[in-house]
Amino acid sequence: MELKERRVNILGAGRSGRAAAALALREGARVHVYDASESIENLPSGVTAHPGATPESAEASDVLVVSPGVDTYGSLVKAFSAEAGETIGEIELACRFYQGRIIAITGTNGKTTTTELVERILRAGGEEPAACGNYGVPVCEVVMRDPQPTVLALEASSFQLETIVDFRPDVAVWLNFAPDHMDRYPDVDSYREAKLRIFTNQTASDTVVVRHGEPIATGAGRCVTFSTEDDSADWFSDGQRIRHGLEEVIDMHQGTHLRGLHNAENAMAAIAACEALGVSRDSVVKAFDGYAPPRHRCELVRILDGVEWLNDSKATNLHALESALRSQTRPIVLIAGGKEKGLDYRPLLPLLKERAAAVVTFGEIGQALADLVGELSPCETVETLAEAVESAHAKAVAGATVLFSPGTSSFDQFTGYEQRGDAFCQLVHQLR
Repeated sequence: MELKERRVNILGAGRSGRAAAALALREGARVHVYDASESIENLPSGVTAHPGATPESAEASDVLVVSPGVDTYGSLVKAFSAEAGETIGEIELACRFYQGRIIAITGTNGKTTTTELVERILRAGGEEPAACGNYGVPVCEVVMRDPQPTVLALEASSFQLETIVDFRPDVAVWLNFAPDHMDRYPDVDSYREAKLRIFTNQTASDTVVVRHGEPIATGAGRCVTFSTEDDSADWFSDGQRIRHGLEEVIDMHQGTHLRGLHNAENAMAAIAACEALGVSRDSVVKAFDGYAPPRHRCELVRILDGVEWLNDSKATNLHALESALRSQTRPIVLIAGGKEKGLDYRPLLPLLKERAAAVVTFGEIGQALADLVGELSPCETVETLAEAVESAHAKAVAGATVLFSPGTSSFDQFTGYEQRGDAFCQLVHQLR
């Protein structure tokens, strides 16, 4: 891609927009950054800033780069695209200047854990990888490194995939799909179609790693499947042991802090993706030794008297709570609650009845949630997280899991899910 002396307009002055500006500037472009905010800071020297951008601000460009945080369905993108020779996104721009291989990961849940695992396995296999995209750092920042990483572990959100043109990953990973981001997309099909673009440019020499049974058209790539439900998949796990065919590869309960069916799926997807690029089985096993998933995502805090305590404070919506409930294979004592966001918990009631031996609710939504759940499962409501931990401790018996998966945001009592999760971990470590 030749950018010398060409005009590049960038919409969005966040980290991705600034990284795209730096790369375009390095390639000799005349770079202009537009943002709806009234001030734009920390742009590279030589870039022209246009704060307070509106559709009326649209100016002609050779290339328009749309940051993932900018709504591609909105009037701003429509106006600027009409004046652009080509409209692309940040990962499309970056990958036109990248010489290595790419593992791209998409899905509604589990992308971050899988991306982190891919990076870890690749490093154990002797590669010089970089985790980037929706997780880690913008791809443009990574591509500007000297030397470039040999492989990208690229978490690709639907927002980023909307604006690809030639982007072609050597391995495309599809973890799962559930409705989300309905504040951005006109309907569920539009959200799904954005994610499916990850397969658009793959050829027969590429690989697709997909959850067995997903009703999707995966394109031309060689397909490798994983499952926690159907042992006919290429990779299968019962939630503890991960098998390839008849061979047991990893026991997640030996040497890792990974727990749950969903983390088994993340792990299988990561292994399959890396083996598609030639990473050895010995390197895979080495990479899992001592691994713990990202904080606050079904994080194993401790095992006390045969009870597992999991911190899933990142579950700030019902999709995440549902995923956490489905992922567990042991009886669950659920701690849920927090800010009242007007969410409808009723669709989760059958799952709660099936999976939850007991429920403890707390916070602003505590009583309303207890009134809803109490008809199906033994339920107690308390005011604070500390009281919730004590209640769960009294209810949990050996062989159970206490799952802290709030299902809503934390702002009634905490500054964010990180503070809430840290508080939970501290309380659990104080138990005797």
